[in-house]
Amino acid sequence: MSEPKIRLALPQDARQLMEIYAPYVEKTAISFETAPPTATAMLRRRDEIVQRYPYLVVEQEKELLGFAYAHPFVGRAAYDWSAETTIYLRMDARGKGLGGMLYHKLEDILKAQGILNLNACIAVPKGADDEYLTHASVDFHAHLGYKPVGTFHDSGYKFGRWYDMVWMEKILGEHTTPVAPIRPFPTIRKDFCL
Repeated sequence: MSEPKIRLALPQDARQLMEIYAPYVEKTAISFETAPPTATAMLRRRDEIVQRYPYLVVEQEKELLGFAYAHPFVGRAAYDWSAETTIYLRMDARGKGLGGMLYHKLEDILKAQGILNLNACIAVPKGADDEYLTHASVDFHAHLGYKPVGTFHDSGYKFGRWYDMVWMEKILGEHTTPVAPIRPFPTIRKDFCL
């Protein structure tokens, strides 16, 4: 069996992206969406993201095992040096180191773009883990150097219960003034062989 490979998500990946993401929507509170997006919607999201940020997949034997991307944090110009990160692995691909591989590559690209702050918005159960949500994502991000910065209480209602949201951040670079402008992903893509 070949080694997993990270590459840029392509338009033809939309169906597999949808298939990876749908169980998180239907069976967990990891995503606060309540209806899985269609392949067309996943393609539209991907097309929008790659105009400015990387949207990566990990692939093995021509099957997608997961994806990670960055997107604007809030969306105002003064936040340009901050980005929100997102990652989803196929349910049977978790716990194999693929998430770390994806995030390290994503961070390398974002750092080259000039992004200084990474932010992750993570759903957490109120108290102990339950059948829909655990603290695993918080643990994963902490393992990769993200630090907690705040909790929003009772932010999402799904499966008949309330869930909190934890924000975590990772600082990628020094905050100097003046600051260099962000380099959109398409302008540096060739540097990463994607």
